[in-house]
Amino acid sequence: MKLNRKTFFKGLALGTISLPFVIKGLGGVSHAQEDDNGSPNIITARKYRWKMVTTWPPNFPVLGEACTLFSERVRQLSGGRMDIRVYGGNELVPALEAFDTVREGGAELGCGAAYYWAGKTEAAQFFASVPFGMNAQQLNAWMVSGGLELWEELYADFNLIPMPGGNTGVQMGGWFNKEINTIDDLKGLKMRIPGLGGKVLQRAGGAPVLMAGGEIYTGLERGVIDATEWLGPYHDTLMGFHEIADYYYSPGWHEPGTMLEFFVNKSQMEQLPSDLQGIIKTVAGELSGWVLSQMEARNAAALAALLQKGIDIRQFPVEVLGQMRAYTEEAIAEITTRDARSRKIYDSYRSFQQKASNYAAITERAYYNKLQIAPQVKLG
Repeated sequence: MKLNRKTFFKGLALGTISLPFVIKGLGGVSHAQEDDNGSPNIITARKYRWKMVTTWPPNFPVLGEACTLFSERVRQLSGGRMDIRVYGGNELVPALEAFDTVREGGAELGCGAAYYWAGKTEAAQFFASVPFGMNAQQLNAWMVSGGLELWEELYADFNLIPMPGGNTGVQMGGWFNKEINTIDDLKGLKMRIPGLGGKVLQRAGGAPVLMAGGEIYTGLERGVIDATEWLGPYHDTLMGFHEIADYYYSPGWHEPGTMLEFFVNKSQMEQLPSDLQGIIKTVAGELSGWVLSQMEARNAAALAALLQKGIDIRQFPVEVLGQMRAYTEEAIAEITTRDARSRKIYDSYRSFQQKASNYAAITERAYYNKLQIAPQVKLG
C-alpha cells in the first residue's frame, strides 16, 4: 500500500489508518521510504536480524533446545520484529570461540557456561559452578542478591551482558572403570573433567583430561581415560556410558549446580528499543526456569531406566569427599590470592553460601532426611 503525504495525514484524521500501522510495538523503530519528490510512501517497522552462537552441539538435548526456544519466543513476543538465527557449536565458529565472537560483534548473542572462559578471566568460573559450592536454587538466589551485578561488572570489560540461562542441577560424580575407596585410588586416574574440578583432581594426584564430547565414549571404551563426568542420567544414557563403564558415582561434588548463560554484545543490546531489550531479558529468565525443570524431569526418568538395568550406583566415600573439599579450598585460595577480581566475587559467593547453607540445614536438608518419601535407589 503506497501513501503520499496528503493521503497519509487525511487517513489518520478520519481513522482509516491507525497508528499501530505506522509504529508496531512499544518503542518500535519505524521509518518511511520516500518517493522521488521526497514524500513518504511506505511506512514499515524496523526489523532486527541477529545471530546466536552456542557452545552446544546443534540440537543438543535441553541445552541446545533452549537456544531454539529462545529464538522462537523472541520472535513471538516481538511480533516478528526480531529474528535470531541459532548456530550450534562449530556451525558458524568453533564452540569455544563463542565468547570472543560475540564480544567482537561477529554475532550478537551467545550461549554457554562461564567456566569455559576461565582462560580469559579466572573470575568467570565462579558464575558457573564451584566444587562443594551452591546448588541451582542457591545460585539463583545469589543472582538477585548481588551476584548478577558482579557478573555484569565483570563481563562489561568484554563488551558483554550476561544473563542466567538455566542450570543443570546437581550433576552426577561420573562413570568409572575402577572403584574409588580411598583418596589413593585417584592417583594416576585419567579422568575427563573440566574447570575447577580438574584442578582439584590434579591436587589429588589424578590426571584431568580435556576431551571433546564426541571423543569421550571411545576414549573410555579404549582405556584412554579411566573415568568421565558428563551431566546426569539423561545425557549420560544418551552418550551410552552405561554400556562401557562399571561404576556410576554420586554425588557430583565438582558441579553441584552448574549455571548456564546467555550473553549479549553490550553495544548491540544498547542500540535496541527498550521493549526489545526487555523481551530478551524476559525470555532468558523464562528459559532459565525451563532448563532446570527439564533437567530434573528427564534425569528422574532416565535414572529409573538405569535402575531397571541394574546399573551399579556408588557414593564416594566420606573420607574421599573430605579430602577433595580440602583440595578445593586450596585451589580457590590460590586463584583468589593472585586475582583481585576473583577474590571480590568469591567473597560475595562464599558469604551468601554460608547464609543459604544455614537456612537449608533447618528446612530442605531436614525435609529430605526426615520427611520426604524414602528413595528406592540403593547406593553402594
